[in-house]
Amino acid sequence: MNARKLIATIAGIGLTAASLCMPHALAAQTRADAEKDPLLKAMLEELDRSMADLQLKGFAKPFFIQYRIEDVDDFETKAEFGAPEGGFHVRQRIARVTVRVGDAKADSSSRGDGSLELTALDNDPIAIRSALWDATDQAYKNALATYAQKQAALKEVQTPPQADDFSAEKPVISLAAPASLSVDEQAWSQRIAAASGVYRSDPEVEAGQPDIEYSNASFHARATTTWIVSSEGTIVRKGATECEESFAVGTQASDGMSLERSYASTGRTLDDLDSAAAFEKKEISDLESLAELRKAPLVEDEYHGPILLSSDASTDTLRAILSGAVTATRPPLGTEARTNGPFASSFQARVLPEFLSVVDDPGLKYYDGKGLVGAYDVDEEGVPEQPVNLVHAGRLLSYLIGREPVKDFPQSNGHGRAGITSAPRPSIGVLKISAENGISDAELNQRLMALMKDAGLNHAYYAVTLAGAGSPRLLYRVNADGSRQLVRGAELDDVDERAMRTSVAAAGKELFVANYFGDIPVTVLAPALLLDDATVKRANAKNDKLPFYPAP
Repeated sequence: MNARKLIATIAGIGLTAASLCMPHALAAQTRADAEKDPLLKAMLEELDRSMADLQLKGFAKPFFIQYRIEDVDDFETKAEFGAPEGGFHVRQRIARVTVRVGDAKADSSSRGDGSLELTALDNDPIAIRSALWDATDQAYKNALATYAQKQAALKEVQTPPQADDFSAEKPVISLAAPASLSVDEQAWSQRIAAASGVYRSDPEVEAGQPDIEYSNASFHARATTTWIVSSEGTIVRKGATECEESFAVGTQASDGMSLERSYASTGRTLDDLDSAAAFEKKEISDLESLAELRKAPLVEDEYHGPILLSSDASTDTLRAILSGAVTATRPPLGTEARTNGPFASSFQARVLPEFLSVVDDPGLKYYDGKGLVGAYDVDEEGVPEQPVNLVHAGRLLSYLIGREPVKDFPQSNGHGRAGITSAPRPSIGVLKISAENGISDAELNQRLMALMKDAGLNHAYYAVTLAGAGSPRLLYRVNADGSRQLVRGAELDDVDERAMRTSVAAAGKELFVANYFGDIPVTVLAPALLLDDATVKRANAKNDKLPFYPAP
């Protein structure tokens, strides 16, 4: 049976549209409603006890405590060269306790605050409370030490802090159903094994089998339920799921240059993933382009001129440039800075062309029928999400903020997000970049040709996909007659914050959906971008020796 038939058979017998069960929001109620959940009841009881009794003689009591427990149900299976490598299915609960001493204006917070503890899976109240008690005791001791160090550091600087250490937020009670994970593990293991062997089983690409040096595939699904309670009265239960099917295949050119093509289909549920047939079609296309790359010429030493980034390529580029720049984090003590990062002093200044705007909207759960993994209702600090207009008509209007204020931004806007076991920090959720009067792909290509002609060049470049910002996987040389030639061995330079401000000449109207699987899943929606001046140069990476004898 060939790979296409096997994948279709597995999809028919092993997978259903409801394999991942998403949580459904319930109406926010009262503490009494929350205590119907045995885990929340245990957390609240231990929180009350800690706030009443926790104080080391001669030292400050905590003014704020937060308990966060994450139940992570994780399944992953991998395969290589058409055979399964095995997988794992792990479920665990991790408690993170944050204790703050001092007051909201000046407290004990630091990047390393908090304490972690594994906790029981079976909702045993004594086991859960014991884990929280142990973590609370350690977090309190850490907070006292940090607070003393911080007070000493403040005495050594002349410039006072530009904002309070902690924002006051309205308590919320939000109870959503727990997330659950239910996948046919055997069926997915078989499907992934078949996917990793398409290079040698499909008649369209099997002729290139001797050149393939690795071919692997994987499937990863995760369901996370998070419980949060705080001394302010916030009570949250929320759930999220994400899943991803991916493959990667690699070879070497005749000069030893390493070449790779890879692809991932990512979503909130299995319904968001490519169908088996669509995924295999993408594999075959990438295998064909890999064979073309082996024969493609090297890019020239250096080029300066217009470059067209596809919407796929621009999502990676804009994520790398904007995701850290638009988040506001506390600057070092003793400075007058508003925040850190490349946009630290750019508030109300132009950071993009006037026809581009940026909003981060975690409440946007679907776009063009596809689930967005970066969406959420309440962040890990217990603050409801808010859409934030970050850039309008090219000007930076706001930042993404958690509960650590910065100058001019005293309140959280619901973007304090945390990876599993990590402390919350400002992060994007669903970052949407859109263009006023965006133009079609055909019009973008016409503009590219016009810019090339105006610059007196005989060619330009079109980047289809990137392996991270600045590293093209598929890059075409666009000749003066409109023909395109695949080239290899290139890297992009000067595609940075300055280029986004001064070199973007036009943008597309259709947005590409890029879901990024991870501990903090995020989504970026972006159009194609035409840059009137950027640099393409040879990567000059080390070329390894070719294999001394052929693959089996």
